[in-house]
Amino acid sequence: MRPRAGFALAYGASPTLTTLNEPMHAAASELSITDAVNETCPWSGKPIAADSLTLYNGAVVGFCNPECRDKFAKAILAFEAGLQARRVTNAGLDQ
Repeated sequence: MRPRAGFALAYGASPTLTTLNEPMHAAASELSITDAVNETCPWSGKPIAADSLTLYNGAVVGFCNPECRDKFAKAILAFEAGLQARRVTNAGLDQ
């Protein structure tokens, strides 16, 4: 299975970037705005744009501009890092 840029389930049920070396906008060119699960940007409330799409948990999510899309990517990575640190601590592996 070829990894795709954007968000997908990479490890169990945790959404993560599958390919960190590929730019987020690379996935947007392969995605269709008609497949987006939202019509307005979750950050700004403005209408979504075709050049600002990403995959999250296997669904196309739209944003009003690439900056909002990239802000989402950074937020997801930060949340995932925090969750991973909690898993390590809870498993007693941080000792």
